[in-house]
Amino acid sequence: MLYTVRLGQGAIILPRDVQRIHLEFAFKFNEGHFGARKVWRNILPRLKYHNPAVSITINRSIDQAGPASLTIFYASPKDPDTAASSSTPSSPAMQSKLTSNHTSFERTETINMKHKHEWDVLSELMDLTKATPVAATPGEATELQQLANEEKRSAADRARNAAYTEQRRQEKALLDQARGAVGPA
Repeated sequence: MLYTVRLGQGAIILPRDVQRIHLEFAFKFNEGHFGARKVWRNILPRLKYHNPAVSITINRSIDQAGPASLTIFYASPKDPDTAASSSTPSSPAMQSKLTSNHTSFERTETINMKHKHEWDVLSELMDLTKATPVAATPGEATELQQLANEEKRSAADRARNAAYTEQRRQEKALLDQARGAVGPA
């Protein structure tokens, strides 16, 4: 469903001077990497959807004691390379050149994500970059309300069906028990 990507946690628009975001964390979520993993799985898809020109790189390592960090690379607004390098590269060679070229960045800021929840990381990201959250349009808000109402009805239906199934199971068990007590003569 497009609403899960378009709206929700991580649906923010970054300023134009944010050129690249680099995420670094371990494969497993132990030792404080749980928030970084949640950022990767839940927040980055929405972030990339609303900011397609921002390059996002991810480095996952097997070192559980290693860093869990999100680095934001800012470009100078008057940098002529910004427009060319902020578009998505078309080849892997071009992408490796983009990710290894750190000279065109004016400054960087790093968020330590170790032992933090994803909403804390998102809050820090929004504070550092002065990003603006994406709000639902009135039409989307209406549709989201309808979906929430349908989910409530579905939950009530599931509970009613589970009670009915349990009652049928108990009746069948009683009948089986009664038939077993009488048995064939």
